[in-house]
Amino acid sequence: MVTIRLSRSGAKKQPFYHIVATDSRARRDGRYIERLGYYNPVARGSSTPVKMDLERVDHWVGHGAQLSARVKNIVKAYRKEASAEA
Repeated sequence: MVTIRLSRSGAKKQPFYHIVATDSRARRDGRYIERLGYYNPVARGSSTPVKMDLERVDHWVGHGAQLSARVKNIVKAYRKEASAEA
């Protein structure tokens, strides 16, 4: 099964996550199918905390991919923010 989840990168005490579509059996930071965006929980100033391709997220969900709990919350907040800007 395909899962959309976070893959950690960044330095110690400075997390940075890529939002990826991956096989559910793959390791957290291992092989992935497609990178869909990123999430930076410690973004400050003018840096963007979240950027993602919602069309590709919808594509994967339409093909049966499951969102992890954290990614589900991030996508929900990103959609709300995107609709407020439009």
